[in-house]
Amino acid sequence: MPLKSTQRLKGLFSQGPVEQRRRVRSAWVRLPAMAALILGVIIVAAGVRTVAGDNPFLSLSAGAVVAVGALIAYAAVVRAMEQRAVVELDPAAAYSGTANGFLLGLALFTATIALISMFGGYGTKGGGSVGGMLAVLGLMTGVAVTEELLFRGVVFRLLEELGGTRIALTASAVLFGAIHLVNPGATVWGAVAIGVEAGLMLGAAYVATRNLWVPIGIHLAWNFAGRGIYGATISGDEVTPSGLVHGVFSGPTAVTGGGFGPEASIFAILVCSVPTILFLRAAKRRGRLYSRRRPADTASSAAAL
Repeated sequence: MPLKSTQRLKGLFSQGPVEQRRRVRSAWVRLPAMAALILGVIIVAAGVRTVAGDNPFLSLSAGAVVAVGALIAYAAVVRAMEQRAVVELDPAAAYSGTANGFLLGLALFTATIALISMFGGYGTKGGGSVGGMLAVLGLMTGVAVTEELLFRGVVFRLLEELGGTRIALTASAVLFGAIHLVNPGATVWGAVAIGVEAGLMLGAAYVATRNLWVPIGIHLAWNFAGRGIYGATISGDEVTPSGLVHGVFSGPTAVTGGGFGPEASIFAILVCSVPTILFLRAAKRRGRLYSRRRPADTASSAAAL
């Protein structure tokens, strides 16, 4: 990569002060504009994933390209439209935030599967595939990054600026659940469950930490563990799981989640409610629940980490 390009890339994620050359537009203007950009990235990413298919190398490569491209696009539009450092993607917190989030997401899905198993709802049949697991990892890397940039980085953050933390948390969770209704095997209950367990939890993780790395890590690990390790359907996508094991679910839908997958299980909601409550308590203790925010407040709260 040429030196100038490298310097420009580092500059996008620099945490130094940014010169404000013009008035920052209202969140009502920035919200649709920034959401449209990230949606465009998601559409392109879907095409890239289609080309990669189930090939482990291509899928891992595609996931990395999509993730990096989305992060760059988000950082560029934030600096251009909000004229501030992109503190929610501080490179210094990238490793620890993503790693801690990943471990938490892995533990949460494992706990959900363990509870379903205790009630006789989960078992395995036949062997799995390491290659399939790696392909899922690549796929879910791109999904986790793009969806968190859209729902927590754009939708939640700007709704919070307009109406405060509680309104933003509720509205973004509803939207996050509703968007999963487009999946082939989606159900209304499944969408509600996703909104409650994931929409609220991921939003709360952002509120408590004021960075996007933690929710990205949680989101990635949850999806990866579901399909890539335990061989489960994720969010009613009706894609044949190809992970380390082939999961077999049987029993009441309330226990197993039915065709939507374990995310529609009552156990997933109960398991995820624990970190949601803990994150919100931490946010309150740190003074990070707001009635309304200005763009500059994002920088000040994240700098206090």
